[in-house]
Amino acid sequence: SAAASGMTGIRAFFSKHVLGIDLAELKNATAQRSLEEVADEARQEWDALGNAKLDIAITGVSGVGKSSLVNALRGMTDYEEGAAQTGLVQTTMDIHEYAHPSFPSVTLWDLPGIGTPEFTPENYLEKVNFSKYDFFIIVAAERFTENDVLLAQEIKKMQKKYYFVRSKMDLCMDSERRRPNFSEDKTLEKVKNYCCENLRMAGEPSPRVFLISRWHLDMYDFPLLQKTLEMELDGLKRHAFILALPVFSREMLEKKNAAMEAYIWKVALASCAVGAVPVPGLSFACDLSILVGALLTIYKAFGLTEDSLHRVAKQVGKDYEVLKSAIKKSPMSNEITPEFVAGLLTKPLMCGTLMVFDFVPALGSLVGGVSSFVTTFYVLKSFLNNIVEDAENVRAKAVEPSLEPSETSN
Repeated sequence: SAAASGMTGIRAFFSKHVLGIDLAELKNATAQRSLEEVADEARQEWDALGNAKLDIAITGVSGVGKSSLVNALRGMTDYEEGAAQTGLVQTTMDIHEYAHPSFPSVTLWDLPGIGTPEFTPENYLEKVNFSKYDFFIIVAAERFTENDVLLAQEIKKMQKKYYFVRSKMDLCMDSERRRPNFSEDKTLEKVKNYCCENLRMAGEPSPRVFLISRWHLDMYDFPLLQKTLEMELDGLKRHAFILALPVFSREMLEKKNAAMEAYIWKVALASCAVGAVPVPGLSFACDLSILVGALLTIYKAFGLTEDSLHRVAKQVGKDYEVLKSAIKKSPMSNEITPEFVAGLLTKPLMCGTLMVFDFVPALGSLVGGVSSFVTTFYVLKSFLNNIVEDAENVRAKAVEPSLEPSETSN
């Protein structure tokens, strides 16, 4: 069963080499400070990661695909409940707030386009409450305008970041493919040069333009936009951004894995402070609520909750059960309860925890907290490895050839 596979993974991690390395790191961390101080700092960092807010503003004139981009970044279709409204007529007349379905501290804002009587370049930033947003994505479907450049200049004056995005590249490429001697690389270069040239003519001296399609986040310039944002966001907001993005590529999967490994280390350190919480039937202590909460965060980050799987199934036009069948090693997220985790911990393999203190004998008085550290770290690390493998299987199943929808106009 998936749970049994999870247990096998946990066994694999209880090795002298791995335990020695990680407990040696814990020992080094407590060389100059008490375990309580280290654990308290880790708990504060853990809380900060969990509460990090990220507000992304997406703006552009009507019909350029803003609302579809909002939905894509939230891992949603254009037609499900809670999605940003799209359509052939102007649908963004007001400011609309859309929280991420799995990480509600990440919010995307669908803003009206600049240049209407209601939203002039002079009053736009004030009317949309400029200070609220961490950065702006300025979207165009064909060409950028002078108003887009005026907005960018105002954003720059306020010392915030902005990014020009040319949307609907799937439609553009489909049209260009009908031409004789079509070359994808030359077409992409032509489109980008055209966008940059009209931005320069409108007064943007050194434009950067990202070509994207909401239906293909793994193609064109979206991976480059993602990397650019990662580099330019601070640590907490970068973490929130990586967790919230859909798993659209192997590289994205690896980034989420790295983010979760760092997260697990902080959670395990924080658990030292509550390491004396007894669990019935166990000869050691840990905090089941910490384990359950962290496990569910990992599931959400990789899009493996039931709700996320249903959304992906709708997006790619496949049956939910087909995607679910790709999950081989992990239990479903609705099975992750304190009782379930306690049941795993009562298995004989957990006696391996007692080996720990043969490897790092100098830990001395840290033993109580280290018991919780080891339990928390290796349960989460084992589940992470299994979830990464399952997420890759789900992604592969999702991208198997099927009929894809065309991008909507707003």
